[in-house]
Amino acid sequence: MLSGQLYTASDPELAYLHSRAVKLCEKLNFGNLSDEERRETTRQLLGKCGERAVLGRDFWCDYGGNIEVGENFYVNYGVVILDVCKVKIGKNCLIAPQVGIYTACHPLDEETRISGLELGKPITIGDNCWIGGHAVINPGVTLGDNVVVGSGAVVTKSFPSNVVIAGNPAKIIKYLN
Repeated sequence: MLSGQLYTASDPELAYLHSRAVKLCEKLNFGNLSDEERRETTRQLLGKCGERAVLGRDFWCDYGGNIEVGENFYVNYGVVILDVCKVKIGKNCLIAPQVGIYTACHPLDEETRISGLELGKPITIGDNCWIGGHAVINPGVTLGDNVVVGSGAVVTKSFPSNVVIAGNPAKIIKYLN
């Protein structure tokens, strides 16, 4: 799965890991947790995170352990990260409400897709990025450092550092100094 090869999501080990992630997300979303309990639950859920990693309410992911975030990471409300492959997000990144970051995809061949086999492609987001509300980051995308993604953007390809991208599909609308 992590290598981008076809896999079966109903595999017992994957089902266990998914169930664990759902329980931790439910604890974050619905538990009456102190700040320290939220930090500890976040550390348990994510594969790697800096000390100041904040996950807002209504956060969901497939496994959690495939998500690595840097220091000073903030996720607002209603964010979904489908982490069937690695999701690496740098330091000082902000994720606005209702953002979707999706490594999961399905085969284009209908017979393979109908068989239930799935696959994914990793996502990497550099340092100092800001992802605007309702943006979607699709499988296999890499964003460089200092990228701003406009609200509602659908990011279907990779972009270099120091740009503002927006639209559907996203394109560069401004270069940053």
